[in-house]
Amino acid sequence: MKTKARGFYIGLMFEEAAAVHGNSPVVLDQPLQLAPAEGTTVTVGRLAALVRRLSAQLHAAGIRPQDRVVIFKTNNFDIALLAAAAQRIGAVPALLSPMLPGDTVSQLLRRLEQPWLITDRAMLDRETIDLDAARTVLLSAGEALLGTQVLPDVDGLPEPVAAVPAIHQPAFISHTSGTTGLPKLAIQTPSALWYRLRVQKLVASRTWRKETVALCISFVHARFYSALYMGISYGNPLVVAIDPSAAAIGGLFREHRPGVVETQPNTFVSWEELAGAPGAPLSSVRYYSATFDAIHPRTVQTLLGASKRPRPKFFQLYGQTETGPVTGNWISQRKAASVDGRCVGWALPGTIRLRIVDDDGTPLPRGEVGHIEVRSRTRATDYLGESDRFAAQLHDGWWRMGDTGTKDRIGRVHLLDREIDRLEDTDSNLEIEDELMSLLPELREIVIVAGDHGQPVPVVCTRGDLPLDNARWKKAIAGRPGLGAPRQLRFDQLPMTATWKIRRPELVQLLQGGGLDD
Repeated sequence: MKTKARGFYIGLMFEEAAAVHGNSPVVLDQPLQLAPAEGTTVTVGRLAALVRRLSAQLHAAGIRPQDRVVIFKTNNFDIALLAAAAQRIGAVPALLSPMLPGDTVSQLLRRLEQPWLITDRAMLDRETIDLDAARTVLLSAGEALLGTQVLPDVDGLPEPVAAVPAIHQPAFISHTSGTTGLPKLAIQTPSALWYRLRVQKLVASRTWRKETVALCISFVHARFYSALYMGISYGNPLVVAIDPSAAAIGGLFREHRPGVVETQPNTFVSWEELAGAPGAPLSSVRYYSATFDAIHPRTVQTLLGASKRPRPKFFQLYGQTETGPVTGNWISQRKAASVDGRCVGWALPGTIRLRIVDDDGTPLPRGEVGHIEVRSRTRATDYLGESDRFAAQLHDGWWRMGDTGTKDRIGRVHLLDREIDRLEDTDSNLEIEDELMSLLPELREIVIVAGDHGQPVPVVCTRGDLPLDNARWKKAIAGRPGLGAPRQLRFDQLPMTATWKIRRPELVQLLQGGGLDD
């Protein structure tokens, strides 16, 4: 089955891949919650069959084209199968992170205006959700509760014919990270998703094609689906991980030896300890890929140094939910020692136009700091229920990313800070964080936020939650007299998003409100 021209459909990608590489293996670190008997190794062909059966179950339940179908369930790869099944019959999957609290989910359900809700008994036992905000609640696993129903049995019924949305219709709803409050619901189209995929396919065709690919990315993020598509479309052995802990990943990589690894930058930081782990779990990796944000230079150097492959490389993509990737960069092992952590590369050719502007939207010359704006065909079309908020970020067709940065003399973009996180007397919080991470290998994370009087306050977490060495800290911050005294927290105390971004405004509130103990 062929997709329509210039449209990327998650509802069809399993069938398309299975037609060519049906026997290719997909290794899961946890069995599918809705089909545990499948075990942890399945084929692409079997996944395509599961998607077809799920689409029949959703159709039998009453879901029809353009219905909104929220998927908020226990974290598992079956989120992707359910999303594909919903889109395959023309519905619009809206994916909500399993990390979201129940009250946030309830608010988003109301914004989605009586959508279908697919969840599971374990999630309903964990979170209190306003089920009246949903049209119907379907359980993908577990016994039904009052007001819910399990997916219907469709044995003997014909599978519904695939009927995906047109290329410019809503086809997928993903939410923003929510670092600054209630997540926004971004409406994506097959056309925009196809343009996001186009340049990435070109790179992957030269790097991913002959490698075992390992993915550890949030299943509710649009980037996961483009990475998944590339992983299964080449027939590669694919490894999909839910548990991002270094201990779990180390065992998984020792067994399956991936050549390509993709996850979010903050997860890569936690994997630094695998560089010297028994069995050398990172030795087989030739290509690392980090999405969403800039990454600490220390992390790049450590991971590339752990590879035993010839000429390993680190690929970096910078972007956001509303736009997909907008810049790209690659770092070789030779260049890793001098890498600039703020450099996120060049605008993706043929897809993205990027400029730096002042507060009034006037383009600035190279080297000057301003707002990052992009113009592209990859952009989401709207925020559901918040069209005015979406329009406020558009300026004559240019989308304001919400970040500040510069372009250097050869056109590379240097990311400085989120606009909302900038501190009055600091050029770049992120740059200081990079420097201190490099000087102090014992740091697991450092976040510089505003203190009670606007003074930059470093919040630090150490590996193993060991006490911070004050002498080493003072030596590292010599020459930076404006920094306040550090606050040390456990890593699990940091408020984070589904992609491990720190919710900085929430962290400030917790610190100021006394909600966290050192």
